[in-house]
Amino acid sequence: MNTSKTMKTSGPRFIFFGTEDFSATSLEALLEYGYDIRAVVTKPDTKKGRGHKRSAPLVKTIAAEHNIPVWQPERLSEITEDIKKLQPVTGVLVSYGRIIPKATINLFTPGIINLHPSLLPKYRGPSPIESAIANGDRSTGVSIMQLTHEMDAGPVYHKVKFHLPQYETGPHLTKKLARTGASELVASIGEILDGSLKAKPQDDLKATYCHLLTRADGDLHPTKQTAQQAERLIRAYLDFPRTRFDYKGTSLIVTKAHVAKKPKTPLDAAYKDGNFLVIDELVAPSGKTMSADAYLKGRKS
Repeated sequence: MNTSKTMKTSGPRFIFFGTEDFSATSLEALLEYGYDIRAVVTKPDTKKGRGHKRSAPLVKTIAAEHNIPVWQPERLSEITEDIKKLQPVTGVLVSYGRIIPKATINLFTPGIINLHPSLLPKYRGPSPIESAIANGDRSTGVSIMQLTHEMDAGPVYHKVKFHLPQYETGPHLTKKLARTGASELVASIGEILDGSLKAKPQDDLKATYCHLLTRADGDLHPTKQTAQQAERLIRAYLDFPRTRFDYKGTSLIVTKAHVAKKPKTPLDAAYKDGNFLVIDELVAPSGKTMSADAYLKGRKS
C-alpha cells in the first residue's frame, strides 16, 4: 500500500462520524492531508463531574476550529436530509459509539469507511484495546473495513498487525493505535475510492466479541483470578473503569502492581495461583496517587 503523504485540495467529500478521543486523531489526520470534510457527526454533549458541566467531544472542538458544521443528533434519522444535500459523499467512522442503521449507510458512496482498533474478526465490540491487554495477547493492530449495520462485521480493506509488549497500559496503547490507525486510514482512502483496494469478507466463525466495560469489571478477586490476570487488568483498565480492591473497609484504586512469590506490604494479597499481587502505586480515597508504603504510613499516622 502506498503510504506517502499526498495533499488533497479537491476531490471527494466526506462526513466524519466520531465521538471518543480516539477518533480525534483520525479527524486531525484527514484535515491535515487536505481531505474535504463537510460535516462532523458526534454524540450529544454529556454532563460530567460533580458540577454536571456540559462536556463536548474533542472532535466537536476540532471541527469548530476548522469551521466545519457539527451535527449531534439523538437519532441519525434527524440528519438524513442534511446528508442527502451533500451527496455524493463518503462516510468515515472512527469510534462513534452507535450502531449505524442500513438506511443511513446507504446514503453514502461507496458507503462508510470504518477504522476499528483490533485485528478483525477478533474483538468485535466496544472494548477491543482493553480486551487485548487483559487477555495477555501477544499482538494487536487496526482494521480498516466497510461498515455494515451489523457490529464490526463488514468486509476488511486493510489490516496492520504489530507486537504487543506485556507492559502496555490501556491509555498508552489507545494513543499508539489511534496514531497508527489514522495514518493507515489516510493512506487507504484513495485506493478504496478508486477501487484498487478491495474489501475481503471476515470469517464469522472466528469472530470473538468484547463488551461495554462497567465499574464492576475493575473489581479484583483474589479467589477467582491469578495474580497475572489481575496485573493485566490493572494495566488494561488504567483509564476506565480502573481496578479496585478493599483494604480493611476502604476501597483503593490500583495504578501499578507486579507479580511476586512473596508479599511486600500488608496490601499484597495471594491470588488463586499462589502468587502475590504486589501493589506498587495506588489512588487513596483523597484522590492522591502515591506508593503503597506512603499510603500505609499515612494510614498509620
